[in-house]
Amino acid sequence: MTTQISGGCACGAIRYQCTAKPVMMLHCHCRDCQRSSGAASVSAMVVPGEAFKLLQGSPRFYASTSEMGGHVQRGFCESCGSPVLAKFDAAPHLVGIRPGSLDEPSLFQPQLDMWISDAQPWDVMNPALPKFEKYPPFGQQEATK
Repeated sequence: MTTQISGGCACGAIRYQCTAKPVMMLHCHCRDCQRSSGAASVSAMVVPGEAFKLLQGSPRFYASTSEMGGHVQRGFCESCGSPVLAKFDAAPHLVGIRPGSLDEPSLFQPQLDMWISDAQPWDVMNPALPKFEKYPPFGQQEATK
């Protein structure tokens, strides 16, 4: 995996880069993610916060309560509405990047499905991926090689 990840919103108002390998790549099926995406789940590439940098623009954030504590701050472009990133009060050292915002979306290779307890019956998941009722157990998350 490259250590130069870049992307932005649909209109180009927001641009970012990350200089570290992802910590984890996942699909979250919780109701908040369903609502924020308008789909069955949210896909996320989780990266170290210290390696993530906004190059241009400022996302607008919407906060929702997280079961892990605090809030999940979902960032989107105020101009075009594209979801771009997420920040987590319970894990301030991490940033979630929405793979659709990547310049090279094929870099996203999901490793797990979480919050399948909220998954919709019409949601078709990859049977080869590990599944977690809510959050995966901490310590079992492997860094992407």
